[in-house]
Amino acid sequence: MTKILICDDEGIVRQSLQFMIEKAFGDECELEFARNGRTAIELAESFHPDIILMDIQMPGINGIEAMQEIRREDKHVIFIVLTAYDKFEYTQKSIDIGVLSYLTKPINKDVLTETLRKAMKQVKDRREKARNDLRIKEKLEAVVPMIESGFVYSVLMEGSGKEEYAGYRDLLNVEEDYGYVTVIECGDELRKGELTNTVGSGIKLQKHYMIFRETVKEATGGIVGALMANKVIVLIPTGEQQEEYSQRVMKIENTRALLRKLEQQTELKFKAGIGTVRSWKDMEESYREALESVHQTVGKVIHASDISTSCGYADDYPIDLEKQLFEAVRVGDVENTRILGERYMDWMQGYEPKLKNVVRLKAMEFVLWAEHLAYMQGGLAEYRFEDREGYMELLLSFNSYQELRYWFLKKLDESVSHIARKQQTKTDSVVEHAKKYIGEHFNKELSLEEMAKEVGISPYYLSKLFKESEGTGYIEYTTKLRMDYAKEQLGSTDRSVKEICRDAGYQDPNYFSRIFKKWTGMTPTEYRGGGTV
Repeated sequence: MTKILICDDEGIVRQSLQFMIEKAFGDECELEFARNGRTAIELAESFHPDIILMDIQMPGINGIEAMQEIRREDKHVIFIVLTAYDKFEYTQKSIDIGVLSYLTKPINKDVLTETLRKAMKQVKDRREKARNDLRIKEKLEAVVPMIESGFVYSVLMEGSGKEEYAGYRDLLNVEEDYGYVTVIECGDELRKGELTNTVGSGIKLQKHYMIFRETVKEATGGIVGALMANKVIVLIPTGEQQEEYSQRVMKIENTRALLRKLEQQTELKFKAGIGTVRSWKDMEESYREALESVHQTVGKVIHASDISTSCGYADDYPIDLEKQLFEAVRVGDVENTRILGERYMDWMQGYEPKLKNVVRLKAMEFVLWAEHLAYMQGGLAEYRFEDREGYMELLLSFNSYQELRYWFLKKLDESVSHIARKQQTKTDSVVEHAKKYIGEHFNKELSLEEMAKEVGISPYYLSKLFKESEGTGYIEYTTKLRMDYAKEQLGSTDRSVKEICRDAGYQDPNYFSRIFKKWTGMTPTEYRGGGTV
């Protein structure tokens, strides 16, 4: 059924139009009537007509004004103008409104019928198109997750051809040349940076996957992969190759907000790692960074640029022990690396009591991988192929587990020690840079975000490193510098407290005095022994 609104201030015109329409179309049409522009606007909101027959000359709000107002709310309604005057007078005004036709009074029955048939066909065609679009959308909603999962696989798996992922980009309308990966993992709880019950939580998340997927897409505009155990990979296209500091911080904050929303929807806990921006052919690097980041962070979200990422390794041997060993190497834990290395050698000796080549090869594999980790972490300045030329010959010369054990633990210790020194150097460098910046700017208003931007890492990570290194937060450290400066000035100059307050980074002398007393137990005046404020 087609809904038609007739708007004319003359009752006889409304009645004659009703008669002609009902005679021509019977119950194909549902009619409503308005006697002025204001009523037409109100009925348009409640009746939702498909076609409006609109008189131009009406008291109050005229037909043109009414059509303009209705068009703002309804982009599809068809207007047919009724006028007692020549249509050319109104053509220019109504052209932007989208008027289908102009009927001159008195209205000819045949002209009205033909015009309405034309309008009703447009309504029918639009409805059919909307139904077809809806059917296509419903089908696509079932298929798109599979296409997106295929795209994620195509981009991240080495060996996929350019034509393959280019085809996926066309299907998904991905026009950007760059992107980055966010890896989201779930668990029942987050304890000391580790998610609990990862297998069970993955099963729970499967039940909420469609809500999870829609929430992630809405927040990131990304391409969401399939749920793998407790992990989901999200590819987020971007047109910018360079990643500014402010953009990085915004990504972290937006991801934190996303995780909070996901936790409310699913009653699970989440953490995420964000990779750096890469071209599509190098996207597996962003994935590797994101994966390592999510495994390294003790918080909820971390960006790969805030940590040194490294490769991981898994095998069919005692995987938990192996993971723990390489994790200890990766984080520069010298003591645990030795303990876990001893355990691994114990396992190999128990598994294969005779010193066979398979044992020698496994020991060399671990040593080479530990050295690779040291190189990836920046702990080794060079990683030359020929440096390991004598490893095989040396291993073949070992006749006992004791010899192999000594070499194995020694080489692991060298690698983990390189990493430990490098990480300490990096931490020291970042913290020293921050301390230097505070020392040069403590007389101004300072924020954690400003300092983090200066040293090039996120505010969260800077706060963490600063506290670990100095045993105190940046606010307390800055306050100490300011108080030391104020005490030195109060004791050695006759400058007013107000001047010293300003140069120490405080705008309010009263607030400065409260902080000073809290810090020293005395007001600035008492400390000086009677100075001027």
